[in-house]
Amino acid sequence: MAKPSRDWSLRTRCIHIGNETDPATGAVIPPIHLASTFRQHHAGEWREYDYSRSGNPTRTALQTTLASIEGGCGALAFGSGMAAIHAVSMLLKAGDHILAGSDLYGGAYRLFHKICDRAGLTVSLVDLTDLEAVAAARLPQTKLIWGETIGNPRLSIPDLPALAKFAKDSGILFGVDNTFGSPALIRPLEWGVDIVMHSATKYLGGHSDLVGGTLAVADPDLYQRLYFIQNATGAILDPFSCFLTTRGLKTLDLRVRAQSQTASELALWLLAHPRVEQVLYPGLPRHPGHELAKRLMGGQYGGMVTFQIAGDLKQTAKFCESTELFQLAVSLGAVESLIEQPATMSHASYGAADRARFGIGDGLIRLSVGLESFEDLRDDLEMAFTAAGLSA
Repeated sequence: MAKPSRDWSLRTRCIHIGNETDPATGAVIPPIHLASTFRQHHAGEWREYDYSRSGNPTRTALQTTLASIEGGCGALAFGSGMAAIHAVSMLLKAGDHILAGSDLYGGAYRLFHKICDRAGLTVSLVDLTDLEAVAAARLPQTKLIWGETIGNPRLSIPDLPALAKFAKDSGILFGVDNTFGSPALIRPLEWGVDIVMHSATKYLGGHSDLVGGTLAVADPDLYQRLYFIQNATGAILDPFSCFLTTRGLKTLDLRVRAQSQTASELALWLLAHPRVEQVLYPGLPRHPGHELAKRLMGGQYGGMVTFQIAGDLKQTAKFCESTELFQLAVSLGAVESLIEQPATMSHASYGAADRARFGIGDGLIRLSVGLESFEDLRDDLEMAFTAAGLSA
């Protein structure tokens, strides 16, 4: 293969970087290395690989691709997105404080409030779109700011460059979950963020057939600290899931752009629907983070749409249960479209008071738009409005 070029587009790097032709056979798809251990030449003199918890050729290939498309010095592949976030929290020590965004995945909320607290860490939630609120919420013991590039589930857009500057000036690590955005839309390391995380289960894999997580960083010392944590705790991604993620990455850019287009059309359609009270989508000019999203993402706004219907709890549940193409399920970012009610599903881990405080109401519905046609998805939602007694 030709020598990798810094001028290659993201789409090209997703296909070629880390996916070199197998030198032994000429296979254009590298083999999957399932070995758990590797024979050494001499006792105490380690070769590149010794034990698959510490390193595996298939995982290295994926991590090489990820580091390239993230613009980082290195990347790590974990057994799940939550394992990746947990590794970041293990950079801290008892008494340290985490300042987390209030538009936050329910699993991260649960980790910070019900697991990290056992290690003596404390957490506060704050609206990361309000820089004054962030500054006011910072404590002397704050060591990590954790947010999401596109908030879950209300799709808020934090000002990454401004937050990165604040964190750097304050001596605080800044990490973000970029699962909703993916590297196809936004690459946080390029905006000064220290750590970018993905649930590889979602857009990176793209086919609802794996569970995984990733971290990427630009600082070599930080990379080594995170690698030490991963190797010591063992939260690695298995070789076959690494292969599936690598395969998914090859179509990442195409998938996300197609999903973004359909999501934009659905958001506009929902906005005009008489039984919809609010549509949250960064691509809509009325979205409070629209201009910032345009600057950070270059005109593509992702495949996630959240909206509030004019119905009670029972009608909302009925709506979500009545779609055919939109499958009632948690997760997101795959080729098939999904629908869920955050208050009772993805964000059920939130305390009731925090759900109310941060706008995760019973009538809120979250869509993950797949690769089906706009017309079919629109008709599927209209059918659900009728089934739930919410027809126009």
